[in-house]
Amino acid sequence: MDTILKYFPNISDKQKEQFAALYDLYADWNSKINVISRKDIENLYTHHVLHSLAIAKLIQFTDGTRIIDVGTGGGFPGVPLAILFPKCDFLLVDSIGKKIRVATEVSDAIGLKNIQFRHCRAEEVKEKFDFVVSRAVMPLPDLVKIIRKNISKEQHNALPNGLICLKGGNLESELHPFKKTAEADDLSMFFEEEYFKEKKIVYVLI
Repeated sequence: MDTILKYFPNISDKQKEQFAALYDLYADWNSKINVISRKDIENLYTHHVLHSLAIAKLIQFTDGTRIIDVGTGGGFPGVPLAILFPKCDFLLVDSIGKKIRVATEVSDAIGLKNIQFRHCRAEEVKEKFDFVVSRAVMPLPDLVKIIRKNISKEQHNALPNGLICLKGGNLESELHPFKKTAEADDLSMFFEEEYFKEKKIVYVLI
């Protein structure tokens, strides 16, 4: 939790309680349904929660923004973002039912009211959103092809509507088709922890 407060010191008491509750909830569910590497659960706040919140360093979503998290797994980045932006609406989708179950149970336990879940493939989602967020779910060209249909034309934010991805490694080939519409920033610009040295946040205008 200290890691979260270090970078997001102005969160409310309710948000602090919600973030603080995540460790026990994920540790408990992870013992039944493996959504986070067993070795990595100790690093939940840095590797998963703070990593998800990197998106808030790129953009502060305005109230009423609609966001879909594609391939959410156990709820990342969607659950931490829904805590941070309680006046935005989130839909979290994943094709693996047991992962969606964990994310749903965690969300219910901390009382999130601005989040919905769907067990389906992203291709099946027809609604429009301001932003698509995702964490290393598939190569960028494949993802853009799937989610292009879901981006709304109406603009509400300082950053134009599009896709925001959290990724690692060498992204040169993935970014090549989008050189005029994409930008990638190192997360080490925002966070000093070693874990973020090779991590990037990618924004694609759609």
